[in-house]
Amino acid sequence: MVTEVAAPPTVITNPVLTGFYPDPSILRVGEDFYLATSTFEWFPGVTLHHSRDLVHWRSLGGALTSEDLLELRGVRDSGGVWAPCLSYVDGLFHLVYSNVGTYGGGFWDTPNYLVTAKDITGPWSKPVRLHSLGFDASMFHDDDGRSWMLSMIADHRSGREPFAGIALQEYDRAAAKLLGEPVNVFTGTGAGYVEAPHLYRHDGWYYLVTAEGGTFWKHQVTVARSRTIDGPYEADPEGAMLSSWPDPTLTLQRAGHGSLVATAEGEWYLAHLVGRPLTERGRCILGRETALQRVEWSPDGWPRVPGGLPLDEVVAPRLEPHPWPAEPECDEFDGTVLGPQWSTLRRPPSDDWLRLSDGRLQLVGGESPVSLRGSSLVGRRVQHASCAFETKVSSAPTTYNQMSGLAAYYNTLNWVYARLTSHEGLGTVVDVLASNRGRLLQASNPVPVSDPAAGVTLRAELDGTSLRFGYAIDGGELRWWPETHDASVLSDEYALEVVDSTEKVQGFTGAFFVLWAQDLTGGGLPADFAYASYEAR
Repeated sequence: MVTEVAAPPTVITNPVLTGFYPDPSILRVGEDFYLATSTFEWFPGVTLHHSRDLVHWRSLGGALTSEDLLELRGVRDSGGVWAPCLSYVDGLFHLVYSNVGTYGGGFWDTPNYLVTAKDITGPWSKPVRLHSLGFDASMFHDDDGRSWMLSMIADHRSGREPFAGIALQEYDRAAAKLLGEPVNVFTGTGAGYVEAPHLYRHDGWYYLVTAEGGTFWKHQVTVARSRTIDGPYEADPEGAMLSSWPDPTLTLQRAGHGSLVATAEGEWYLAHLVGRPLTERGRCILGRETALQRVEWSPDGWPRVPGGLPLDEVVAPRLEPHPWPAEPECDEFDGTVLGPQWSTLRRPPSDDWLRLSDGRLQLVGGESPVSLRGSSLVGRRVQHASCAFETKVSSAPTTYNQMSGLAAYYNTLNWVYARLTSHEGLGTVVDVLASNRGRLLQASNPVPVSDPAAGVTLRAELDGTSLRFGYAIDGGELRWWPETHDASVLSDEYALEVVDSTEKVQGFTGAFFVLWAQDLTGGGLPADFAYASYEAR
């Protein structure tokens, strides 16, 4: 008998990180590749992924796991951690991140922080506060031993360009402080919205990689170079390194916000964000995802993506294949900590509201669904356009102010919630409540539950723009509410609200399936979840 051996993968299939994993910063240390991505209002802050071959990736969870490292209470929707940057020097990982507290109305509050660790999984040091001139901070370590911080420059003044350029300022690693004054080294091209700087040195040139065009359809990656670190920087005369804008039929749209990495053998790749709309330049339920493109160096020394367009598949590097074990489809909560697939909202897990014991997850009822401080919520990213999410919840609500269950969630304004609650005259029931840009909708008729302590199975199924919910009571068969919900409202494009040319609500985070519990009486009624399963279909 001849045993067939699978051939090593020859292509990278994009996106390499599916679902809400935007603003990638890619780093190689020895034989290991790491990706850091934005998390906004979600804990833990800054997701980390690891690969040995650029084809297979595993989640390492998040870097910023405590409020000593990241304070998110009160942060508005799509605030929080924007565009982290990973670098490595002196045997330490350096992680720079913005914690955006305010946006809209012309102003941003964008304090930037730096933490370090000997190991990518931590522990991470106490944050060093850097400047607040703008977001998308990064760190560059030069061959001469000096380090430099970069970020976009925000300008709120009337008649000025809000994205005023790229700031460069020296950072003293030994003293843990910035030196001198920031210098605006690049004001971008005619594409506008210059941001997301990453700096590299190669063959005697400094290469400045930035994002331009805004983070929607006209997003792009721009490359400029200089012989000296403080410029002047000349943009590539061939134009954008990467953009989806020329071709609305591409699977991968919104391509931009990139960072470069080279293998030990000198093969170069660009990590960048993309969105996959359900229709041509339509809504992207999965949010902004991470993809990789192969980079070639031109004879005159420019790094370029062949064709300048994002491809669904690219040639993989000549590295030994290194797959990882698959993530279990069902989490039965038999551990002592949440797995890396889970996130919490604006506050880290703690025993006063989240408990794992006896094969169950218990959430103590928290503040309302629109709370910016004390939401008792555990969620995982929606990573497939067709998928299902299921749980079994038990609780004992006695008032309409007590709720628990399963939701398809985008932000505090946009969600659909299948819940166990109480109605006058009916007692304990399951029903569906929805919020559309903050307008509450009773989306289904309530169904009585005779024994809520026995648990109610709740299930959500997503198929493109179609979202429906089902329930099973007292061990009975699964039944479906007749309503079908428009899942496309759980998207960046729908969440964005612009008033008088000012972005009042941003949309950066993609859709989640969540386990949720509220007790608006303040009594802290617990809800127990026996399992949670996620099934790609």
